Amino acid sequence: MARRYDPERRQRIIDAAIRVVGAQGIGGLSHRTVAVEADVPLGSTTYHFKTLDDLLVAALRQANEGFAKVIASRGGLEDPGADLAAELAGWMGEWLAGDRTGVELEYELYLAALRRPALRPVAAEWAGALAALLSRHTDPVTARALVALMDGICLQVLLTEVPYDEEYAREVLGRVLR
Repeated sequence: MARRYDPERRQRIIDAAIRVVGAQGIGGLSHRTVAVEADVPLGSTTYHFKTLDDLLVAALRQANEGFAKVIASRGGLEDPGADLAAELAGWMGEWLAGDRTGVELEYELYLAALRRPALRPVAAEWAGALAALLSRHTDPVTARALVALMDGICLQVLLTEVPYDEEYAREVLGRVLR
């Protein structure tokens, strides 16, 4: 039987992994569950991703890109006179609005990095890239503090199911910036 050319298969596998983790958590992720979800042969998942960690790295990179798109779409940091606290609070509000599956997935993958060292560099890439972006408007130490505070606020919203309060976020981010 001839192989069928399927240039989108790798992406479908990543998307399927994200759906599996979103529905079942990382514990439910296996090459088999992803193959079923992606409707591809089991061998395709192991061909594109030798290990589950390889697949998780790809999923985390894709989740990171989702937040980067939120940042790029707002464009507020292009203005040197922008209210940085308001921009950051707005980013979080947009990111946490609506379906939180992507946000939950990203945090689940970050926490998985505690036990899966292969995920650590990807988690660090996101935090480092955001801190570098913020360093254009403040010093590097404050930029890192802002990233940590944003992570904390997002985790609290996700874990407590308390609605996101953009005014509160703007206020506390502003305090770090003062």
